[in-house]
Amino acid sequence: MNARLIFATLSLLLTLTSWSQAERRPNVVVFLADDQGWGDLSYQGNQNLATPNIDAIAQQGASFDWFYVCSLCAPTRAEFLTARFHARGGVRGVSTGQERLNVDEQTFVEAFRDAGYATAAFGKWHNGTQFPYHPNARGFDEFCGFCSGHWGNYFDPLLEHNNQLIRGEGFIVDDLTNRAIQFIERHQDEPFLCYVPFNTPHSPMQVPDKFYDKFADVDFEMKNRDPQKEDLAMTRAALAMCENIDWNVGRVLQKLDDLKLTDDTIVVYFSDNGPNSWRWNGGMKGRKGSTDEGGVRSPLFIRWPKHISAGLKIEQVAGAIDLGPTLADLAGVKFQPQKRLDGRSLSPLLLDQQQELPERLLFSIPIKKWKNVSVRSQRFRLDAAGRLYEIANDIGQRTDVAAQYPDAVRELTKAAAQFRSEIAAQMDAETRPFTVGFAQLTQLPARDGKPHGNIRRSAPAPNCSYFTGWKNADDKMTWDIEIGQAGKYEPIVYYAAPKSVVGTTLQLSFVGQTSTGEIRAPHDPPAYGPELDRASRGSESPVKDFTPLSLGILELPAGTGELTLSAPELTSSQGPEIRMLLLRRIP
Repeated sequence: MNARLIFATLSLLLTLTSWSQAERRPNVVVFLADDQGWGDLSYQGNQNLATPNIDAIAQQGASFDWFYVCSLCAPTRAEFLTARFHARGGVRGVSTGQERLNVDEQTFVEAFRDAGYATAAFGKWHNGTQFPYHPNARGFDEFCGFCSGHWGNYFDPLLEHNNQLIRGEGFIVDDLTNRAIQFIERHQDEPFLCYVPFNTPHSPMQVPDKFYDKFADVDFEMKNRDPQKEDLAMTRAALAMCENIDWNVGRVLQKLDDLKLTDDTIVVYFSDNGPNSWRWNGGMKGRKGSTDEGGVRSPLFIRWPKHISAGLKIEQVAGAIDLGPTLADLAGVKFQPQKRLDGRSLSPLLLDQQQELPERLLFSIPIKKWKNVSVRSQRFRLDAAGRLYEIANDIGQRTDVAAQYPDAVRELTKAAAQFRSEIAAQMDAETRPFTVGFAQLTQLPARDGKPHGNIRRSAPAPNCSYFTGWKNADDKMTWDIEIGQAGKYEPIVYYAAPKSVVGTTLQLSFVGQTSTGEIRAPHDPPAYGPELDRASRGSESPVKDFTPLSLGILELPAGTGELTLSAPELTSSQGPEIRMLLLRRIP
């Protein structure tokens, strides 16, 4: 090859490389904390802890003064993913299937994937376990974490990676961050979207010693506005967990620096609801589960160097419903679902194109009493009891100004009534069956089943529970299911049982079809988890290391029905404990 041809070839390669770099869309990294309150950051003035890495996202980018999520976990995730109020998408609870996002809802992640992005999520999903609700079916090429609402143990926990069960390594948040960093390294030469929904500081209150020791004996100067309500053990653990989150966020930010991706990456940080205990939260009223300011106001920080001005403060009211359209807009990705969006792009505010957007209303509902709608305008919050608060001047919601602003009360009351009518059908909808056969492997955890007879859950909260208390042959457990693809399936039950249960035959039945498997070996591990807690875990279950047992082959027809696990003949006065069923579709 002569020198002129070599020069021409090199020039072409340089031109193509330059074009590629110029046209490459920005990467996106989204951190979502679980049960971290607005006040659980040093950026907000909390002197009880230090969160320099999270603070830096705000300092180097934009911070939103009035950003709102939902009062509980799963609804916020649904609103973030779809840009629609969660009730519209069928999310009306946090467990037993009510947390599932309707399959006809489009996520903004699907739009990024279709635009050529590598997509992944590492952490707590909480919008459906079985396909097509699973994250791998909602736009994420890779998923590692758990699909439940909360987990019972954070050290070397049982997790899943792309619908396959695995064992985590070390403290769960550190492990999830390691996997996110590895994903970024693998995809550094192409645009990527990395979603990191951490599962802390949600209980159980577990955190490594190196983070907890700082707080072990501290009596904080900054406390909740009603200090008699504060549980200091819970506060110590929660703030230690927040500092662990900050350390892990810093590791991701450092990796972006090392790979020279910082300027090409949009970084977002927010939380899913208010704090999970009474602790300092800027004097706001309410906590997790409440639709007052303290239950639904979240930090929101967005950094994109050379595009979003450092230190930008945005006072316009915004919500989780706005994040999908905003990220799509910033990245030049087309996100235009057929269904009406409640959210809108905030890019004009972030890019200094205009000072404010037209005013609109945000709605909040408590899951168990969804008709109690609270409405937030730019100026006011109208609570479900008809009390009106001028939030900027009364962040603590201490003075009802309804009598002074009757027009505002009428307007917001009318809007709340209209919203109730729009979501009534979804909130009162019949329970959906759990889907089986839409992927080769389907998980049916105890959380999604129903106990009968003496059988009960291992803890009040279903999310990470297992079935226990089996005493006689009439006891059973059932799952309401929909078979998406007829065919042969291998049922695998994860059980624990003492030696006395050996010889018991388990039977699985569905619309007249049955399969069986005999317990041939004892497996009686101890329950664990609470001994690692820094504060009371409340309703979360302890965990056990269950073992699998094949129940042969079951021929399943397409359609809906009740899947029943029973033991017609027990060999002792008790039956096994059951954590989950796996149904493996045989090709």
